[in-house]
Amino acid sequence: MARLAIPETIAEWNELGSGYLPGHLGREFLSVEPDEVRAPMRVERRLCASNGYLHAGAVVSFADTCCGYATVRNLPEGAEGFTTIELKSNFIGSTLEGDVICVARPAHKGRTTQVWDAEVTAEKTGKTIAHFRCTQMILHPRS
Repeated sequence: MARLAIPETIAEWNELGSGYLPGHLGREFLSVEPDEVRAPMRVERRLCASNGYLHAGAVVSFADTCCGYATVRNLPEGAEGFTTIELKSNFIGSTLEGDVICVARPAHKGRTTQVWDAEVTAEKTGKTIAHFRCTQMILHPRS
């Protein structure tokens, strides 16, 4: 496995997920910094459950994507990539319209694992939609 190329510009970060699930979510990253990733996602019918509210799976995928990009941004020297080994979400609310904003921050940035926390909020009301935590296993070359 070759080392994952780390984008340098916000345009490159936004292009990274095109054609994959992150691109289908319609997110556009605002910032991808070492200690914070921030992105909005528009609430659209295609991302909602049949009751019209934003689907929990869309929220989890969005938060996991933000945490994944944060992990890429923080890959330690010699690492080739990462994989999610655990994730957890607590849903506190939902929304019917507008954008939701995800902010991901590190809880732990190690050589073999990273733990990221993300909060997803409704932009219109400022209310929290979900708290998310994931653990990423850092992939190193096999010797």
